[in-house]
Amino acid sequence: MKHKLDFLLKSKGGSIIFEDEGIIVIDKPARLLVLPDRYDSSIENLYHILKEELGDIYVVHRLDKETSGVIIFAKNAGAHEELSRQFEMRETRKKYIAIVYGTPQWISGTIEVPISESRNHPGVMKADAKHGKPSVTDCSVAESFDGYALIEAEPKTGRTHQVRVHLAGAGLPIVCDRLYGDGKPFFLSQIKPRYYTEGDERPLLSRTALHAESLSFRHPGSGEELTIKSEIPKDMRSVLNYLRKFRSLGG
Repeated sequence: MKHKLDFLLKSKGGSIIFEDEGIIVIDKPARLLVLPDRYDSSIENLYHILKEELGDIYVVHRLDKETSGVIIFAKNAGAHEELSRQFEMRETRKKYIAIVYGTPQWISGTIEVPISESRNHPGVMKADAKHGKPSVTDCSVAESFDGYALIEAEPKTGRTHQVRVHLAGAGLPIVCDRLYGDGKPFFLSQIKPRYYTEGDERPLLSRTALHAESLSFRHPGSGEELTIKSEIPKDMRSVLNYLRKFRSLGG
């Protein structure tokens, strides 16, 4: 069964990072839903894949469809209760990396802007100082380029789309973000001088450039402190390699 699940995930670009009797940690591929779609339950999702192979499975937290990286599920009610408590009490630590438009003039800082759901556009979040829920994200610049940056973000609260909303509000929309940025795919021709191709150019990246790089928590059974990491995926890695080559600020 485990071999079949691992095979299924790898066929979609994901994998099992860690598993024992209480939890399973997945490296989620981009474009795979975590939960069933609210309008069409037939759309493939990670929850149904795991449930079909493992039986009982419990959702602890979520990642957006286009976000890749570390996500944890509980395999029994006790593990679910303890992990949910850790998330609720902000005892876990999550780190995301994002490729954004803009070159920040700061090295690190904290974005503290309340967030609420848009009344006119359900599912879309917005900065809302009056009615929003408190939302805090620590950010640092991992690399700067001409017109772009690689940002490390650690959300201290767990609001929907928090990292995306906070970065966009700071003037640093995530590349390819359809809700909070321009949503345009990233092409090599955008940054490579005198680019030429005889056919149609394929984008290097066509999904929100956001990756859940690591998750730290206490194991719900043993209490051991764990940090689970995921390598940056190929599409984001390709964009970064070209930015380093053609948009470096190092001269």
